[in-house]
Amino acid sequence: MSKAPSRMVLFSRALFGAGAIFLSLQSGAQGFPNRPIKLIVPYPAGGSVDVLGRAVGERLQAVLGQPVVPENRTGATGTIAHQAIAKAPADGYTIGISGTSPLVLAPHQYRNLPYDPLKDFAYLSCAGTTPFVLDVHPGVPARNIAELVAYAKANPGKLNFGSAGIGNSAHLSAELFMRAAGISMVHVPYKGNSLAMTDLIAGQIQVLFDPVQTSLPQIRGGKVRPLAVTSKSRFSHLPEVPTVAESGYPTYEFTVWYAFLAPAGTPAPVVARLNSEINRILRDTVMKERFAAQGADLTESTPEDCAAYVRRDLPFWGKMFAEIGVRPE
Repeated sequence: MSKAPSRMVLFSRALFGAGAIFLSLQSGAQGFPNRPIKLIVPYPAGGSVDVLGRAVGERLQAVLGQPVVPENRTGATGTIAHQAIAKAPADGYTIGISGTSPLVLAPHQYRNLPYDPLKDFAYLSCAGTTPFVLDVHPGVPARNIAELVAYAKANPGKLNFGSAGIGNSAHLSAELFMRAAGISMVHVPYKGNSLAMTDLIAGQIQVLFDPVQTSLPQIRGGKVRPLAVTSKSRFSHLPEVPTVAESGYPTYEFTVWYAFLAPAGTPAPVVARLNSEINRILRDTVMKERFAAQGADLTESTPEDCAAYVRRDLPFWGKMFAEIGVRPE
């Protein structure tokens, strides 16, 4: 009859196993990367998130010496892509680009979200922010925020604002503004901001909070009138357009932000390497100027600071969704 192993033997085996796992992770991190990296993009090719992801991916490929291959996995406002990232092997060879909507809005929109933004991801870097522009149809008798608010108060029910859907960033930026200004406008949800912009130009709706990138061509073409930008400071390519904050609402600010992430459990040395390289790319003058022209303010962050963005914004938007009566589907 064989003897049961002693406690000391069991402890030694456990210690050896833990040490072997640690050494395996360390050796894997030291050799990282030694094969192509997949970069999952949650939106279609050509959009602002896709363009930023591909630009960073190209630079990463050059410095890491391995292909960084973008893969667009669209659908369900980015949740399909995020489920794929969350379930990928935690080895640094699958990363993704994300942002405000999938990480801090979707948890309040979907009852059975297939990922947890706080538990299922290792955050690599929060890469920057983009403001919206408060656009109106040229027929609206308002050339600034004060005149728009006065018109809304004098003409209840006459201003319709569009968005890319209930709970979308454009919808929420308008809701925040209406609360700050003490006005009411009628929400008209669309299946995308481009459709809303088409109807704004046609005069079917009168107001639209729209990302800078897509508003610029319409503003320059005289098809819509910009009244304000939603960031803390003015946008350099629309220097004559004031912020909402300087137009009488000093606490108002709304920007969407971008983040690079990996599956939870990705080795810390791999996270540190990717964070360092991504930050180096984001601080490059050419990159910053390129994306500033499109309305994106590229910034650097630590993984801890990026995760803190999510922890900060989740409860804020949960409260906002409750206030406007949006219930999870």
